[in-house]
Amino acid sequence: MAIESEVIVIGGGLAGLTAAIAAARDGAAVRLLSAKQSTLRHASGLIDVFGYGAGHDGPIADPLGAVRELPDTHPYATVGVDAIHDGLALFDDVVGDAYAGGHTDRNALVPTVAGTVKPTARYPRGVADGVASDDRSALLVGFDRLVEFDAPLAAAHLSAAGVPFDVRGVTIEFPLEVAPDATVTRFAHLLDRDGGEAHAGLRSALAAAVRPHLDGADRVGFPAVLGEDRHAAVLEELEHALGTAVFEVPMGPPSLPGVRLEDRLFEALDAIGASIVVGNPVVAFEANNGRIDTVLVEKGGQRVPYHASEFVLATGGLVGTGVTSDRTSVREPVFDCHVAHPEDRYDWFEADAFGDHSFARFGVGTDDALRPLTAGGTPEFDNLRAAGSVLGGYDFAAEKSGSGVSLATGHVAGTRAAEAV
Repeated sequence: MAIESEVIVIGGGLAGLTAAIAAARDGAAVRLLSAKQSTLRHASGLIDVFGYGAGHDGPIADPLGAVRELPDTHPYATVGVDAIHDGLALFDDVVGDAYAGGHTDRNALVPTVAGTVKPTARYPRGVADGVASDDRSALLVGFDRLVEFDAPLAAAHLSAAGVPFDVRGVTIEFPLEVAPDATVTRFAHLLDRDGGEAHAGLRSALAAAVRPHLDGADRVGFPAVLGEDRHAAVLEELEHALGTAVFEVPMGPPSLPGVRLEDRLFEALDAIGASIVVGNPVVAFEANNGRIDTVLVEKGGQRVPYHASEFVLATGGLVGTGVTSDRTSVREPVFDCHVAHPEDRYDWFEADAFGDHSFARFGVGTDDALRPLTAGGTPEFDNLRAAGSVLGGYDFAAEKSGSGVSLATGHVAGTRAAEAV
């Protein structure tokens, strides 16, 4: 017997979570199915709407204005600027004061672990004091056992890029002995546990190790390891001990800001009453008369049927498992939706490694209701919608638009699905 829901969302990334929250808030009984742990823990935790585009020399300051220049094939053109506003509004409501940037439609420039600046629309509150538009002097602090962040090199790159503030970098010993290959989560958990017998005074000891290097710096940037469950407390205590503003520099995966965001979104989805099934992939489906009836989930060697009236596909793109390819073709593997691509695989990419590669825009095409389309331009299924990077027509990595597209299309897909129930 099939497990019943009104809306099933397949995928646990930002697009899937947004779609599930939007549908649940509109009164639908929602079930989210995710084959694996959310990809958010591998992301920076920054919410990029539109950072770079053709005809723009450097980072885009007004992302919503620039979106209006995009071709009709882009997902933003499909859903419109209002959908971006709606997606961001949902995000702002869910994360509350944990994120900054909601006061303006303009991008902020956030320093990265490589010493570059990244245009982004929303950023964790713990990152806010590090924005590049701030002219206060900064000290970047790295740890000798955390090789992912070379603070002196990052500071040198920022200075060379012409940021409007003095910035220095220093590498110090972490006050507690850790393994040479310690992960970012290890540092975060140690700082979370400050106050226990083995870790008493760790945050104070860290501040004491930094204090001799301050030399008048107005703010101090650490790698993004300042706690996971007690992040706000770690920030507050370091700021009090140092007498300066403290901020985090976003890191690569695994990303503590991404983990914190994942936790908050799943908590919001759980609080609204949605069902969540993680760790079991959708491997097949049943459909009749142009509508999907049931998806089959692989669980313990058996195929468990899940039935719903509406479905949202948010399984990711080529980087994940939402779009797959072999030497001859490109396909969407769950519902076998059409993915447009050149017949000759040598036309999928350019010779230049940083060229305008076709494969970067592979994904399903949709109608205005985000229903995936066949090669002939008709909906694959009347009750299936797609959201996030499974969509084609845009290069989210080059544009820095992945989060914005996920929020906008996730909101539209979830809302439309709930309305159709």
